[in-house]
This record gives sequence, C-alpha cells and structure tokens, in this order.
Amino acid sequence: MSKKALYLLGILLTIILGTFLYVKFCCNCSMSETRANTEKVTPAAVKSDNFVPFVLNGSEFEFKTNENFKFLKNNAAIIQPISDSISIGIEKLNTFLVSNPKQKIIITGYAASEEKNTTQFENLGLARANEVKNFFVAKGLAASQFEVKGEIVSSWKTISDTLIGLVEYKFEILHAVSTANGDWSVLKDKINTNPLILHFNTNKSNFNLNNEEDQKLSDIIKYLENIKNASVLIVGHSDNVGNREMNIALAQKRAEFSKSYLIKNGIGAARIDIESKGPDEPVGDNATTEGRASNRRTVITIK
Repeated sequence: MSKKALYLLGILLTIILGTFLYVKFCCNCSMSETRANTEKVTPAAVKSDNFVPFVLNGSEFEFKTNENFKFLKNNAAIIQPISDSISIGIEKLNTFLVSNPKQKIIITGYAASEEKNTTQFENLGLARANEVKNFFVAKGLAASQFEVKGEIVSSWKTISDTLIGLVEYKFEILHAVSTANGDWSVLKDKINTNPLILHFNTNKSNFNLNNEEDQKLSDIIKYLENIKNASVLIVGHSDNVGNREMNIALAQKRAEFSKSYLIKNGIGAARIDIESKGPDEPVGDNATTEGRASNRRTVITIK
C-alpha cells in the first residue's frame, strides 16, 4: 500500500474514532444536563401546590398577598413574625371597618383530622380562628365585627411541619339590634335575658367556647363599645360537692378565668366585675350528675 493510501486511511480512522468519542461522552453529558435541569424544576412545581394566598374579599373591599399566616401542626399559635404585606392588609381592613361599622367578618379556622387538639376550644380550627381574631384586635380592629368558626378537614397543604393559611374570611352585614333612636336597651335585654353561661368540668377552670357562646360574647362586646359607661358582671357558681369555702373559692377562680377570657377578647379589665356565689344558687339538682354539671358555671351579664 502506498504512503498516500496509508495517510488517507489514517485520516478516516481519526474521523471515525472522533465521532465515536463525541457521541459517547459529549451527548451523554448533554443528556445529563437536561435531566439535571428537569430535576431542578420539579421541586418548584411541588412548592407551588402548597401556595395559599392571604385573601380578604368583600363586596366593597379586596386585598390579596402571596404571604399568609402559618401554623405548626397540632398548634393554634400563629408563627411569628408576620409578613409586612399581611400587616398592610390588616391596616387597610381596619380603615374599611371603621368606615363600615355594620360590616362583619366571619373567620373560619381549619384543622386536619389527623391533628391533635390540646387547646381549650372545641376543635383546633376554632382555636386558630380565635388566634387570628385576637391578632386583628391587637392591631386595633373592633372585636365586635368578627365572628369565629372552626372546621375539621381531611387534609391541608403543608411544607414540612408548617401549615400555611388555615383561615378563610367571609364578609357579611351586621343586623341592627338597637331601635331607630339609638336605644341599646334592646341588645342589653337580649344579653341579660339569655346570658352567656360558661360551664366547667369538676375542679377545672377551663372551657370550650362554641359558636352560640361566641355570638353572645360578640353581642356583649358590641354593647360595651357603644355604651361607654356600661360594665360586665361575671358571677361564678359551683356544685355542692365538698365544703362551702372550697366551692366559694373554686367559683371565684372560674369567674377570674372568664374575666381573663373577656380581656383577651378586647374588653377592658376595669369594665369587668366578678363575684362568687359558690353552691348557693344551683340551677340543677345536685343529687344527679347532670344537675351538678349544670351548676358548675359562670354567668355573664351587663350591669
């Protein structure tokens, strides 16, 4: 074979070998980069499934931000700090509610069925709604313009142990309860005729506030906000198990606990009076379990 033929054969072998190496290494490298880029996109897509915006949407008010309240699993406390964008929305809501005193917002809190409720409330969703309400009140919003509810759902969007959102807001119009002349005696009669009564377990000073009781509390708050010289009277009661002095003290403790709850919901301490009747004014038969349970109570009225 001539030198020229060998030279051309060498060039051909070089081209074939170069093509093989390119296909084997460079193409595989490009495919790896493509797979890597695809894998980088996937977490972002998953994260977007957990996105729950903070939305306040009424007939005359609308606010939305991508941030939201966050809670830990099995916990009702709002994770701090709160986003600035949420604070801006609350400030705007305050301005709107001041200009629209008949506007009411129903706060519905949610909890997943697998979560444990260790709060004093009927369910964890209600406890979370109450936490959000208290946060609004602490920012200067009127407690009387809020109502809280709680619901249990099968699941909720989470990131690790953090649950995002868990609260929804519904705008409604408050129904007038006073007369055309601004006489609030109608509401006072309603409160005192069917007072807020909180029941307690034996030797325990805690309670679960249900929706009906929460509405009664809202009526009390509304009355106090409009009648500046009015005050609340909380009377503690007990059953007759044990000696009278112990029951007087226990009933007093229940009244103090109820007072703390009212203060937490925006009623000034100076406007709340408490007293204890102990076992002296039973409403049920102390000879029965049901009767004793009905006697362990506090009764909250307007003075």
